[in-house]
Amino acid sequence: MLSPNQYNGSAMLISIIGRGHGGTRAISQTLVESGVFMGAQLNASYDLVPAEDMYEACRIMAKYVGYRGGLNWDFSKLHTMPIDPEFIRRVESYLASVISSDAPHKGWKLPETTLVYPWIVRMFPDAYFIHWVRDPRDSILGRHLTDDLADFGVPYDRPEDERLRRAISWKYQREIVKATPEPKHWILVRFEDFVLKQEETLTRLEEFLGIPLARIPVNPEAVGRWRHDDGVHDFEFLHEDMRELGYLT
Repeated sequence: MLSPNQYNGSAMLISIIGRGHGGTRAISQTLVESGVFMGAQLNASYDLVPAEDMYEACRIMAKYVGYRGGLNWDFSKLHTMPIDPEFIRRVESYLASVISSDAPHKGWKLPETTLVYPWIVRMFPDAYFIHWVRDPRDSILGRHLTDDLADFGVPYDRPEDERLRRAISWKYQREIVKATPEPKHWILVRFEDFVLKQEETLTRLEEFLGIPLARIPVNPEAVGRWRHDDGVHDFEFLHEDMRELGYLT
C-alpha cells in the first residue's frame, strides 16, 4: 500500500480530518503560518484546491458503504477490500502538489477528506492525522458542501429539512471516523479548546507533531453561537456523541 515515505523520503505528511463548518480553517492556517506546506493553491478557508478529484474520490468510495437504514451504515468492507484504483488515481491527482513537494513538513486540509477517511488512512498509514471536532450545535448553523450526503453518493434517507440534513452529515462523519481503526499517528482536538485554551491546545499539537506552531488570532465569540440561534440546532440522536466529546454532561 502507498505511504508518504514512498512519495518523498522521510517528509512528514499531515492530514486534517473534520467536518465542514467545523473550524478546520484555524488549524490549517496555523500550519501554514508555521511553515508547513499545505498545497500549491489554497482558498480563503485554507483548503487545498481545486478539489474536484477529491470530490469524485468521495463518490467512488461511497459505492462500497453499506446502508442499514436510519442512522446506521456498514463501513466494514472499506477496511479489507482492495482500494478502487480509480480512487487512488483521483487522490494522487488532487494531492499532486503535496506529493511532489520536497518540503520536510507538508499536508492538506479539505473537509471532504473525512468522507473518505478509511481509505486515506490505508493509503497513508504513516501520516499524522489531526481529527478536528466542533460542537454540532454550532457546526450545523452554517452551510457546507457536505450538508447533503447524497451529493457525494452516500446512501441515506434524505430529509427535506436542511438543519436535519446537516445534523445527519455530522453524525455520518463522526461514525466513519469511529469505525476506522485508529492510525499510528492520531490526535483529537476540539475547536472550542483551540479557541478558549489555545496555548494548552497548541502545546499538545506541538508535542504530537514535533514542530513549533504559530499562534494565530482567535475569536471567542465563535464558541457557543447556537445559544443565540432561533432555529433548530439540537438533535437527540447526537447527544451520545456530544457526551463522549464533552459537549454534554
